[in-house]
Amino acid sequence: MATTKRTATKTASKGKPAAKATRRAPLPETIGVGIIGAGGIARGVHIPGYQKLSNVKVLAVSDPIEAAREGAAKQFDIGSTYADYQEMLKRDDIQVVSVTTPNFMHAEATIAALEAGKNVLCEKPLAMNAKEGEKMVAAAERTGNKLMCGFHFRFTPQVQTLKRFAASGAFGQMYYARTQALRRRGIPGWGLFINKEKNGGGPLIDIGVHMLDSTLHVLGFPKPIAVSGQTYQMFGKRKDVIGLMGQWDYNNFTVEDFAVAQIRFEGGLTLTLESSFVANMEENDKMTFQIFGDKGGAQFNPLKMYTEQNKTLLDITPVYLPGNVHPHHEQIKSFIDSVVNDKPVYTPGAEALQVTRIIDAIYASSEKGGEVKL
Repeated sequence: MATTKRTATKTASKGKPAAKATRRAPLPETIGVGIIGAGGIARGVHIPGYQKLSNVKVLAVSDPIEAAREGAAKQFDIGSTYADYQEMLKRDDIQVVSVTTPNFMHAEATIAALEAGKNVLCEKPLAMNAKEGEKMVAAAERTGNKLMCGFHFRFTPQVQTLKRFAASGAFGQMYYARTQALRRRGIPGWGLFINKEKNGGGPLIDIGVHMLDSTLHVLGFPKPIAVSGQTYQMFGKRKDVIGLMGQWDYNNFTVEDFAVAQIRFEGGLTLTLESSFVANMEENDKMTFQIFGDKGGAQFNPLKMYTEQNKTLLDITPVYLPGNVHPHHEQIKSFIDSVVNDKPVYTPGAEALQVTRIIDAIYASSEKGGEVKL
């Protein structure tokens, strides 16, 4: 197992523009994959997802932490490890890269991989902020390589069903939506989730982005025009609060633990969003959204639809839904299909950037105490 000795990472994002990458020659029969970041999301989702596909081989994993990269390589029988992902990106036998690092490294690693001629699946959120996200999307456009963001909820059978119904006009004019990503006592006791500088924020940028993206996906990604938001830090610095996801460092808790927002779109559509790590509510975990239209409505998780026919009010609960029961693996499969067959990715960087712009506006609105125009 070859391990590089370099630990420093240098990329084009340091201010030196990289040369435009040339599109690859025809793809090999087996797609080579490199992993940047050997943490839980890489081991739990990305690597197993790739290894389920017969036309894919995970060739290398990179992480500055030796125990992480060597542990992942041993667990999944990966042939090469790297302390410096730049060395891994020099390999011509790697066509696809998953960026599964902490949030503050997403932009740098993604841009470096795109400039090296790789197609990139970057975990959510796309970036720490819209400025970084814009550079990532621009790099994908400039190089011609694919950039997909890891919003796996889009691949659930429930969200895909709602998308089909909405696109068919079943809900009519959709004028209001409500989305929630809430935990009762769910401050993570590991990683950088409570570090504003490294994570970009708290529940809003961590779990709120998932439900915001899925809701916008069903709505057809309308254009946002204004955002009003408020964030709160009510529990994170209190040592008396119960932790169901491990003990966090309450002395260094620098993110919000609750956020609420109202987003207005062109055409009059309004969306409200709530996201929490801690909230005094019934459920331990609540990831859901509701759609309101003039012909029908719906909710996600559990999936139900509501309408009126023949002077009768109907609640519709599907008894069968087509689709994969493991949305993370379906996401990996979709990404590889897009690369192999040169198709648009299902969760494109441009849409992930719109989500990031809204998240930025919520934080900005809370800080200034007023509406932010987009």
